[in-house]
Amino acid sequence: MREYKMRRGEHLDDRVPDMEAFVEEYFGAVTDTEDYNGNDLLVVDEPDNPVFERVVAGRVTYSGKKDKLALHIDERPAEEVIAEGHVEAAEDAVAVKNDFLEDATDRDAKARRDSMKRSVEDEADKPDNV
Repeated sequence: MREYKMRRGEHLDDRVPDMEAFVEEYFGAVTDTEDYNGNDLLVVDEPDNPVFERVVAGRVTYSGKKDKLALHIDERPAEEVIAEGHVEAAEDAVAVKNDFLEDATDRDAKARRDSMKRSVEDEADKPDNV
């Protein structure tokens, strides 16, 4: 499960007031919920795009911090999807995922990558006893 931060000054509630409708718009009908760190995330067991097998997404709250967007997508192998004749769906899958994340966080793919690199570097610089 990956968690995505908002841009400085932005809040997830402002950008995505109705998380269920937002998830359904991008991935399909929500079929269940799943617990993640004490938060109920939305599950789409049969996503609209045949590349996606299962999608788990939602709001993760932390006391004293801004909410983050959590997203996990189980994908089918590209070869399998293309062999079934879903070439356009395979191409569209990356766009759907990126559009979902950008619309929710207001951060493009490059900004998200840079942020994740910084957080990994910060973890590597921490002493072991902290």
